[in-house]
Amino acid sequence: MLLYDRRYRSMTIQVVVFILVMAAGWWLVDNTIRNLQALGKDFNFGFLFQRSGYDIGSPPIPYNSDDTHLRAAVVGLLNTVIISILGCIAATFLGTAVGIARLSNNWLFARLMTIYVEMFRNIPLLLWILIVYALLTEILPAPAAYRGEDPEWSKILFGNVALTNRYTAIPSIGLTNDPGMLDLGFRIMINWATIAFAVVLIGGWLVRRVVLNRAQAAQDRTGERPTTWWINLAIMTVPSLLLIWYFGLHLIQPELTGFNFSGGLNLQNGFVALWLALTLYTGAFIAEIVRAGILSVSKGQTEAAFALGLQPNRTMNLVILPQALRVIIPPLTSQYLNLTKNSSLAIAVAYMDLRGTLGGTTLNQTGRELEAILLMMLIYLALSLLISAGMNAFNARVKLKER
Repeated sequence: MLLYDRRYRSMTIQVVVFILVMAAGWWLVDNTIRNLQALGKDFNFGFLFQRSGYDIGSPPIPYNSDDTHLRAAVVGLLNTVIISILGCIAATFLGTAVGIARLSNNWLFARLMTIYVEMFRNIPLLLWILIVYALLTEILPAPAAYRGEDPEWSKILFGNVALTNRYTAIPSIGLTNDPGMLDLGFRIMINWATIAFAVVLIGGWLVRRVVLNRAQAAQDRTGERPTTWWINLAIMTVPSLLLIWYFGLHLIQPELTGFNFSGGLNLQNGFVALWLALTLYTGAFIAEIVRAGILSVSKGQTEAAFALGLQPNRTMNLVILPQALRVIIPPLTSQYLNLTKNSSLAIAVAYMDLRGTLGGTTLNQTGRELEAILLMMLIYLALSLLISAGMNAFNARVKLKER
């Protein structure tokens, strides 16, 4: 009955396959342990609590060479998360703009965007990382070029940013009325002003949702939608402006003191090169995804919008892109996953991400190849699953509601 009865046969096959997979996994683990024992090694993660003995440039949390390998891995993980988030945001804006530009009626502009897409997506990412890094280190001047009354180089963006062959100096944020720091433990501190801004922004977003829901209810009831843009603008800006005034938020300009800039933030060229390369490379793929999504929308939608008197930019924002999202989001998720995993190429420009710490220096110092690689695999898997879950939730939220 378990083999020939259709009601039970599928369950029998699944049970057999599950037992075989578990047996194969058990054999693999047992064989690995036996081979490690033959080499005089064991399988444990005690090395994570040993002294690391190496430094990491510009760590996002306090770190020194006396800390453990576990803290070094956390620093590398945070660097990976930072570069991935910044890369996804920048690549999305760039790719969306280029994808729309490729459909422009301006022949020259559209062809230039085509050249960008074909050039960046058909050359390996590692080469772009090395090219950008070489341009930053070979073409840009030393910090001393900004010294004197008539310097060889001048800061850009209204005198706020200094490009050098070692780092990019940008302004940092200062507080006239500093409320102090909150100790989260493990030598991790967060400013109370940051917490206040986060609470205000989250609260404003929640209040904005209530206002929009009430406006939608009024529209469903009366057929007319009340004007809410000024309310939403006030909710999202006024509390933040009050906090800026209260804390005395201001920019601290980078100033050349001695041989280096101080007062602002110095972004290492490895970080800048990796971010730019990931953005330009992934943006080329996102541009094609956006272009395909827009072309998937019937031209009748555009003609109907024009017939109602909508301008081209309003038509794109209100009619075309919302319908194109159902085609754009699934492949866009894959590009976010690719960018996160491609960030492991940071080792080429000495940016200490997860691959450079746990999978690089820690692995070489401790000789725990299996444990380090296994941890890296699990961490990248967790990051990928989180990104997929978030994008799937977003996809479910914006998808077209069909009847």
